[in-house]
Amino acid sequence: MSEGITASAILAGGKSSRMGQNKALLRLEETGQTLIETVIGKLREAGLEPGLVVANNPEEYRFLGLTVEKDIVPDCGPLGGILTALVVTQQPRVFVVACDMPLLCPPLIRYMATLPDEEDALVPRWIDDHQTRRVEALHAVYSSRCIEPLRLALAEGRRKAGAFLNEVNTRYLGAELRQFDPTFACFRNLNTPEDLLIHANADQ
Repeated sequence: MSEGITASAILAGGKSSRMGQNKALLRLEETGQTLIETVIGKLREAGLEPGLVVANNPEEYRFLGLTVEKDIVPDCGPLGGILTALVVTQQPRVFVVACDMPLLCPPLIRYMATLPDEEDALVPRWIDDHQTRRVEALHAVYSSRCIEPLRLALAEGRRKAGAFLNEVNTRYLGAELRQFDPTFACFRNLNTPEDLLIHANADQ
């Protein structure tokens, strides 16, 4: 892997309230891998060894054989997870991804990992079928330069990832995304039982 990326982290600290159970540990098939294991496999296929899982209940993830840590600033949502990933890994840059994205595109992750360290964050942004702009803050590369801005934002009660990205030097990846995944399916996450059913039917 490129010199630029030396660490990756999976955020599994959400409450999964819409799913009704811990979605990271759901099995996409009855005897298959859990959702988080699917994400781990995609990261490894991209050439990134998952080094960290950020979760509120570390004991549930010990079977993965990875380092599992709680948020260093609890109950702060995704920004708290990103901060934890940067602080715990102690690496210049970290690829951060959510635990509920089973269709990750390894070539896209590999591409993002090889981009030079010129911005504080590298974040996909695209227009969906409903002409809504989407920003995927949990499929992104963050520099350790974000640590202090993140601490400040959380201390001041500012927890919106989109607003935070406007406070640091962010490069948004747009047109180049289509060459890797024309439908942007790789950014699809599973939040509800309906999402899980749609995913299962799409695989058949």
